[in-house]
Amino acid sequence: MTDPITLIAEPISIFLRIYIALLFIRILLSWFPTVNWMNPPFSILSQLTDPYLNVFRSFIPPLGGIDLSPMLAIFLLSFVAQAVTGLAGGGQLAMY
Repeated sequence: MTDPITLIAEPISIFLRIYIALLFIRILLSWFPTVNWMNPPFSILSQLTDPYLNVFRSFIPPLGGIDLSPMLAIFLLSFVAQAVTGLAGGGQLAMY
């Protein structure tokens, strides 16, 4: 029989890992100035990821041409994903 915490934590963990991948794709695409963010695949990606990134951009301003807010955003989300994965793996936080 599966633990109820595992039933909740596993889908959340999977969602967080997919969202982290989307954040990486969004950040990598921002390096290409020719990307048209109005085209459907890019606009969808922007609509999914920008609200989360904007939270961090609001209190970490860009330093010249370098925006450090995505690093903090991904770090925090990775930490939460790791904690949820630890809960799904037996009720204890995994320490790596």
